[in-house]
Amino acid sequence: MLNDVLTAILDVVEGVDPWLRTLIASIAMALETSVLVGLIVPGDTIVIVTATGVTTILEGVVLGAFIVAGAFAGETVGYMVGRWAGPWLRRSRVGGWIGERNWARAERYLQRRGGIAIFLSRFLPVLHSIVPLTVGMSGYSYRKFVAWTLPACALWAAIYISIAAGAAETYRDLSGSAHWAGYVFIGIILAGLLLIFVGKKILHWFEHRHMKD
Repeated sequence: MLNDVLTAILDVVEGVDPWLRTLIASIAMALETSVLVGLIVPGDTIVIVTATGVTTILEGVVLGAFIVAGAFAGETVGYMVGRWAGPWLRRSRVGGWIGERNWARAERYLQRRGGIAIFLSRFLPVLHSIVPLTVGMSGYSYRKFVAWTLPACALWAAIYISIAAGAAETYRDLSGSAHWAGYVFIGIILAGLLLIFVGKKILHWFEHRHMKD
């Protein structure tokens, strides 16, 4: 039963043209940081769903490249918006919705950690959408911003694609002969997400002191 449901879902995802699937994921990642969509729809959900349709190493590499490009484009837009309209955005209704506390945390974190804050914020909830704006407002060099955010985007994409594509590939290999293949798929996804969750919690615990007053 579970195998039938998962096979149907994976077939739907895999049935979407790979280029269209990749393009949708890339645009979604760009929106995540440039217009704060990531505060509502986490980018990891988009990447996991898309990556389950990967069937070859080349598809995975191409998907990764496009996701990194999308995330980088979105963070660049966030940086530019912060540079040219950051103070206005912070005072606006959207800025109020984000919360002054979160703006202040991002500001302090950047002041105290510099480039490391840019890199690590990609893995921290809420901050990954606010930090590019904050960096733009701070007058931080765009070249330095790129040097820190690009490798963070690449590492983030590699982690999520590896988990989802690996789980889907394992399921495809087992589903024809094992009725419990669906549980293996779910187990791999949950184990991967649990490790990421714990990693983020540990990271936040270490970095929290740099965000406090």
